[in-house]
Amino acid sequence: MLSVERSLAMTDSVNLALRDHLLKGDGEEDLRFALWSPSRGDLRFTSLIHTPILPRLADRQRHGNASFNPQYFERVCALAAAQPGCGIAFMHSHLGPGWQGMSDDDVRAELKIAGAVTGITDLPLVGLTVGTDATWSARMWPYVGAKKYEREWCASVRSVGTHLRVDFMDAMLPRPAFRELFRRTITVWGEKHHAGLARLRIGIVGLGSVGSLVAETLARMGLGSFVFIDFDEVQAHNLDRLLGATERDIGVLKVAVAERQVRRSATAARVEVRAVPYSVAEETGYRAALDCDVLFSCVDRPRARSILNHLAYAHLIPVIDGGIDVRFKRGEFSGVDWQLQTVAPGRPCLECLGVFFPADVATEVEGKLDDPSYLSGLPPDHRLKRNENVFPFSANLASLEVLQLVALVTGIGGMSDFGVQRYRYLPGTIETDVERTCRPSCGYADLTAQGDSQFQLFGRDLSAELARERQKDRTDPNSGRIVRWLSKLWFWKRR
Repeated sequence: MLSVERSLAMTDSVNLALRDHLLKGDGEEDLRFALWSPSRGDLRFTSLIHTPILPRLADRQRHGNASFNPQYFERVCALAAAQPGCGIAFMHSHLGPGWQGMSDDDVRAELKIAGAVTGITDLPLVGLTVGTDATWSARMWPYVGAKKYEREWCASVRSVGTHLRVDFMDAMLPRPAFRELFRRTITVWGEKHHAGLARLRIGIVGLGSVGSLVAETLARMGLGSFVFIDFDEVQAHNLDRLLGATERDIGVLKVAVAERQVRRSATAARVEVRAVPYSVAEETGYRAALDCDVLFSCVDRPRARSILNHLAYAHLIPVIDGGIDVRFKRGEFSGVDWQLQTVAPGRPCLECLGVFFPADVATEVEGKLDDPSYLSGLPPDHRLKRNENVFPFSANLASLEVLQLVALVTGIGGMSDFGVQRYRYLPGTIETDVERTCRPSCGYADLTAQGDSQFQLFGRDLSAELARERQKDRTDPNSGRIVRWLSKLWFWKRR
């Protein structure tokens, strides 16, 4: 059984507020409490810090080191008890740079309150330390039985917003060793930025024409940790656009083809690929997405985009999304645009940008997008029926999406946010909009860093179930009969 990785995340604004309080530059340490919500992935448990609780005048003493008074802790516990599903984090500063360890006094201070915190919240105490260069280290104190709590270090702490900063624990996620294979790549953005990029776990949702190219590009750049999420298989009509696929791959899962291609192309010394043959709308795919530091949205259905939009804010996982819109007039090509954007707290969301419409999400959940009779009743140019694409369009979009990742993580050239980018084939220009914001009525801000505490969006996905039925039918014609019968009944109930 694989062990669960521990991680921590916060928004840029929370990070800045905590740093301003803890790092005063006066030669003394300080402390603070905060509330957090859990984000439970398949192999990673993340603490999402969202509510710093400022100490009052008599709540603490600063004497080189810092200590808190009982009333501060009691007030924090009362606030946590009033918000079911929230945990408590205790943080302090150290007078030194980099990822910080713990002194004996630090350990005793956190162990002293770990039991009370778990008893009140049913969640482990989270401890954080920030160094003088604003580098965070973090750990959790889960109950292990016999009235004991055991420290488990977080492998990373990420700050998410217009920029993505990730502080790694080198002992758990070592800096990548230099290899001649990516010398030219390091030359462009430098060894420090390469170390930040290379240690990210990248999730790609949709391994079609764009997703397969994104995977190939990142693998050649030296990234080595991937999660591929796609339930579909290679079909004949994919072969003019799907990188690495040949006629021999017809019927093979797209995630399997992508994994094979990445392992062939990767320049990293160590490559980890998890191929997840499920929809992101199903629990297995949903949980796998929560294990990632960044997600690429390479899908063309509204429900998946809606879920990924939710993950960007509620679970603090930046999502790089792109889509292609090919247009025809009287049966002839009349133009094409492709648009891309990165969504995260502090950036406009996919719904407010018009990338998906809630009504279309509801239509898909009802199963109508998999009902031929419903689709046949839509106009030929309806947005839910347009899916034309060719390899050059995908190649350009994939390249632009990877550049959004590079900007987000490195900020090289002083640029970390390209905003919304739209390429127009006619007249061959790229438009950039960095002024867009969410509508005042947008509800995603209220979900920021709430993780699992509010709701989760996984459930049934009829498209994925039908795809698995087809796969079973090829090996055993009788195996899919029950699924077919249930699917027909499901459609009938919604009419």
